[in-house]
Amino acid sequence: MTIEKTKNGNDLFVTVEGRLDTLTSPQFSNEMRTALDGISNVTLDFAKLEYISSAGLRALLQLRQTLDDKGSVTIVNANELIKEVFEITGFIDALDFE
Repeated sequence: MTIEKTKNGNDLFVTVEGRLDTLTSPQFSNEMRTALDGISNVTLDFAKLEYISSAGLRALLQLRQTLDDKGSVTIVNANELIKEVFEITGFIDALDFE
């Protein structure tokens, strides 16, 4: 998995490439945790995300809970397979999609 982060004021834009699963979700969580200082809004670009597991969903939920009082998490460019996972699990209602 490759993660690229770009900060712009209080906004963080994150591109995730590869798989967000049991092996890679700890890396994702650690990178997000260290990048959130002063951040209100996170946009996750999933255009190159190939797969997400329940561990990846947990990592996203933790990110959302961390920003709960301070801001938002928005997912953009998710392919149909990724969107289907969010719909089936009910996570589609927990995060913002564009």
